Amino acid sequence: MSPDPDVTPVALELRNVVKAYPGTPPVRALDGVSMVVHPGEMAAVVGPSGSGKSTMLHIMGTLDRPTEGTVLIDGVDTAELDDKQLSALRGRKIGFVFQRFFLLAGTTAVENVANGLLYSGIDPSIRRELAVEALRRVGLEQRLRHVPAMMSGGERQRVAIARALVHSPAFILADEPTGNLDSKSSAAVMDLLRGLHEEGSTLLVITHDDRIAGSLPRQVRVLDGRIEQDSAVVSLS
Repeated sequence: MSPDPDVTPVALELRNVVKAYPGTPPVRALDGVSMVVHPGEMAAVVGPSGSGKSTMLHIMGTLDRPTEGTVLIDGVDTAELDDKQLSALRGRKIGFVFQRFFLLAGTTAVENVANGLLYSGIDPSIRRELAVEALRRVGLEQRLRHVPAMMSGGERQRVAIARALVHSPAFILADEPTGNLDSKSSAAVMDLLRGLHEEGSTLLVITHDDRIAGSLPRQVRVLDGRIEQDSAVVSLS
């Protein structure tokens, strides 16, 4: 079903999502999770190890399908898509930033970012222009030709962020984006993410760090596969 053209779609919506794994009884990594992320929001999904936040990341990023429930990305019901269509949607609508960077060694910053547009059908020269602009947005205009081995951990994460935003996704999923960084680089990366949010980007930061979560405008706390608390939801109790 196509989105209603008269309704502004949300960036991401989970409706009563369950993810269960075989067992006796089955293990529910997610147990009836519902949340809405509007365009321009910045939120932390926070919880301890084993809380279900990593499973939630995979579901939100369409890297895995739910056992039950509905996942909408920019108004599109992902259940209606086959694997090829889902992969295409993921490539257009979701930007990923991972703790381990996942940059290609021996490949320049510009090439790493331009690779984020590899299957977009965009002309290579335009891909390069967009990559340069994305790197400028993250403050790496002086590192365009540097390979990962020539950059600090913080600079590598900036390249990964540029790659995530180069195709103007509906939202960016940042999975423990400061996990491999020292405190100074961590602060710089979080400042960068906040700056992108102020420019209008939609960001979800998955973290176990309460300090990082508490510094963001919205906190979604996950425990035992359920949303324990969402600061965007007013309690009626």
